[in-house]
Parts: sequence; structure tokens; C-alpha cells
Amino acid sequence: MRGRLIGLLLVVAGLAYPFAVYFGIERLPPQVFAVLLGGLWLGRLLLGEQRPGGRWMALAALAFCLLLGLAGEPALLRWYPVLLSALLLGLFGLSLRFGPPLVERLARLREPQLPEVAVGYTRRVTQVWTLFFLANGLVAAALTLWAPLAWWTLYNGLIAYALMGLLFAGEWLLRQRVRRAA
Repeated sequence: MRGRLIGLLLVVAGLAYPFAVYFGIERLPPQVFAVLLGGLWLGRLLLGEQRPGGRWMALAALAFCLLLGLAGEPALLRWYPVLLSALLLGLFGLSLRFGPPLVERLARLREPQLPEVAVGYTRRVTQVWTLFFLANGLVAAALTLWAPLAWWTLYNGLIAYALMGLLFAGEWLLRQRVRRAA
């Protein structure tokens, strides 16, 4: 139960993070962000459910928080969305290489005996998400390096999540169509 609560808090923190940076970058030292994020990631590491990639993702996030806390450099705050995209890219991409693909694992939670056509479909969906996180990370990095804070906040706090929502919705609609055709 506590692990799920920490997972939920990490999601909420991820959603709020760009706006917290936008409004707090000049008011709060980076160490405050490092302690808050680090506490959540440490809680996930210690109390969270062990999912594929969960341990190394938490350790990478904790390393980022440690760097942020020690360096105290406000510019580092803008790299957190890039880190998250890189971690998710790694999670999805490595599942393609070392299988089964992440979306297949998720699908098998609902339907353990997936038909062969569904296995191929889940592989393609995992590939799409892998490409999405690659593109998202590149855009987030470009905005971190060259864009004003307001653009960075708009993309990482709104546009990226809207794109994820569109990808989820589009995939769901396509899945319904594929199921009807099968």
C-alpha cells in the first residue's frame, strides 16, 4: 500500500515538476528539489513493488538528485524530464532487445494466453513508445539547452503529456479496431 502511494506521489510530482521549477527556480535552492525528489525515489526503491527496471531507474534518479543536491546548480533542475525520458526509453528499448516487450508484459497481466497476432502488435506498440521517448527526450534536451524557461515549462508540463495522452488514445482506438477485425 505504501509503495503504491509513493508511486502515485512520484506521478503527481512528475506532473507538477515543470511548474514547480518555473515558479521556484529563483525562490528555492536546488537542494530543496533534490531532497523532495530524492525522498520519493528512495521510498520507491525501498517500499515500491519490484517491477522490470524499477531498481535501476530509482538508482539513476537518486544519482541525479544527489548531483543536484551537491552541485546546487539551478540549471540542473531542467534536466530531470530528460532523465525521465531516457529512463523510459531504456526500459522500453531494452525490453525489445531482451524481451518480452514491455507492452506484451502488461497485456499478459490481463490476458496470459495472448494470441500470436497480439504478441506482434504489442511489439510494434513497444517500438512506438520507444521512439516517442527518444523524440521526447531530444525535444526536452533541446529546450533545456536553448529555450527560455517558459517554453521548457510549456513543453514539459503540458505538451509532452498531451502527446502521451494522444498516443495512449490513438493506440487504444487502434487496438479496438484490430480486435474487431480479428
